[in-house]
Amino acid sequence: MRFSQCLFLPAVWALSVFLSPVQALTLTIRTDSPGKPISPMLFGIFFEDLNYAADGGLYAELVQNRSFEYSALDRPDWNALTGWQLLKRGSGDGTAYIGDARPLGPNNSRYLELHCRAGREGSAVGLSNSGFDGIVLKAGESYTFSVFARQQPGRHFSWQVCLESRDGIILDSRDLPPLSPDWKQYSAVLHPKETTDSGRIVLWIHGDGVIYLDMVSLFPQNTFKNRKNGLRRDLAEVIADLKPRFVRFPGGCLVHGDGLSNLYRWKDTIGPVELRKAQKNIWRYHQTVGLGYFEYFQFCEDIGAEPVPVVAAGVSCQNTDRYWGVGQQAIPLEKMPEYIQEVLDLIEWANGAPDSTWGRLRAQAGHPEPFHLKYLGIGNEDAMTPAFRERFEMLYRAVKAKYPDITVIGTVGPNPEGFDYEEGWKFADALNLEMVDEHSYKSPQWFWSNLKRFDRYDRAKSKVYLGEYAAHEPDRRNTLRSALAEAAYMTALERNGDLVRMASYAPLLGKQGNTQWNPNLIYFTNTEILRTANYYVQMLFSTHAGDRYLLADFDQPLPDEKRFAFSAVRDSRTGDIIVKMVNGEAQALTLTLNLQGLPQTETAVIQTLLTAETPDACNTFRSPNDVTPETAPITLRDKQPFTAAPYSLTILRIPGKN
Repeated sequence: MRFSQCLFLPAVWALSVFLSPVQALTLTIRTDSPGKPISPMLFGIFFEDLNYAADGGLYAELVQNRSFEYSALDRPDWNALTGWQLLKRGSGDGTAYIGDARPLGPNNSRYLELHCRAGREGSAVGLSNSGFDGIVLKAGESYTFSVFARQQPGRHFSWQVCLESRDGIILDSRDLPPLSPDWKQYSAVLHPKETTDSGRIVLWIHGDGVIYLDMVSLFPQNTFKNRKNGLRRDLAEVIADLKPRFVRFPGGCLVHGDGLSNLYRWKDTIGPVELRKAQKNIWRYHQTVGLGYFEYFQFCEDIGAEPVPVVAAGVSCQNTDRYWGVGQQAIPLEKMPEYIQEVLDLIEWANGAPDSTWGRLRAQAGHPEPFHLKYLGIGNEDAMTPAFRERFEMLYRAVKAKYPDITVIGTVGPNPEGFDYEEGWKFADALNLEMVDEHSYKSPQWFWSNLKRFDRYDRAKSKVYLGEYAAHEPDRRNTLRSALAEAAYMTALERNGDLVRMASYAPLLGKQGNTQWNPNLIYFTNTEILRTANYYVQMLFSTHAGDRYLLADFDQPLPDEKRFAFSAVRDSRTGDIIVKMVNGEAQALTLTLNLQGLPQTETAVIQTLLTAETPDACNTFRSPNDVTPETAPITLRDKQPFTAAPYSLTILRIPGKN
């Protein structure tokens, strides 16, 4: 059902009530009540480098395997030359090898040795890269090419960089300066004359001898906020449109990795990109960490969101035992002081003065002012083993001793019930943790059946961060049914906004054709972005958030099996009253809105409606607008009948007095 079918003028509403065989329910909202506080941090986002969310996704680098660090550890069919192709022009010839004798640095151990044989005049050897399934180049925009290179001493080369279409048409090219026997960075700015979504970058080399290459990069200058080493603009803007109050990063299972050697170490992700330490991704591809801690914090600042970094709790991911035979491993106790210091250094890096040891590195990166970190997650849905508990407590006590104002977020396992959940809560109670991270990946029905879950929680215990949740259909599609189940649950989060301080759908991003997990909030290709029905639910709740939950209830209890949920909040900044109603039924629900405290005269209201004719409706790349919100002004009078459309989320924004 589209929006035009769901706008009922007062006379039509009255007629629908008159024709209804069941007497309408009355929903009374005490707009004159002070209400109870809702966390200002309630709705945020969870980012994990999963489904190619970073490299090939949000991170704007266009060259794949730019530092020749890919290996079979990333994926069995990969090697150090994956993504690269050797080209020959005329009688030119060459051979590519991987070297490691004189690397750029200890964290970037491999580079390309290109042995060139010039052949006749006009001949050349080329090296091409088509990025992540083709490089998108736009006419009129600028792209910065850079490479670290050196040459065999005593040789002479000329070389150039080209942007080409798939069929070899040169879109732009630049001659590069003479090579040196020592590592040096070379760069050029290119301007393609045509637009293509399947371009490639080519280095053409003329001469005899050996050239050594590393960190071959092509970066659009038109990044989000025009940041260097920044983010893909259109994708970052869609994320920013969610208006998240916080961003949790860098994961997820990525944080505690596939064994101790694969833990995510924040220090490996800062500083010049050529000196950062890339590694395999637990989701079975590669992470360059070009999108590192500085870029995460900068993105948070750019979109006005609180940074919520998560570090491993001294143990690796237990789930790898099921998939890859590693299982939970623990940092030896004698090495824990060093790891604890690493976590403390993170806080100093984020918040320390620019003349402090780690704050100086942040300042050198271009951010002398502190990032004002307030939250730190320790652990991610870990199994509640003795090894985990011992190391978590060591980390927790060390952080609170040196930085008592930092809110430490613990974990209570991967599920909203079961052994790890129960033991995790006992552990949180024993330590008196400020906040714990719960995860809930369940069916749509589970969310409807658990609307009162947090009503029963003890307010004297730890607050809750619902760090990962999503309603999963059997086929893992992003249906309207799943989105409405999440919306219903979010009304319960608002009702319990004094206890549930933060919540984030997960995962955030999925690249079409490269997903390891479904469903996701946003799907994308190199050129398109798909906002799911679930995305619109998250966006609507965030952009129509309040800071006070108002007293509201029906005049008679709804049957337990009835799929209808609501919340009423006040935005004190504007004075607006915001009513959210979720109808998961196939039938419209007619009710009377009793807005106590508002004038009895007609009020101009902004109504936003998210609905479709069937709960199976799902946005796709072929049909991206099947489930999208529509907004229009309506008039509303106190105690006036109102009809909630079938399969719908309705938001009424009633202007306040401010």
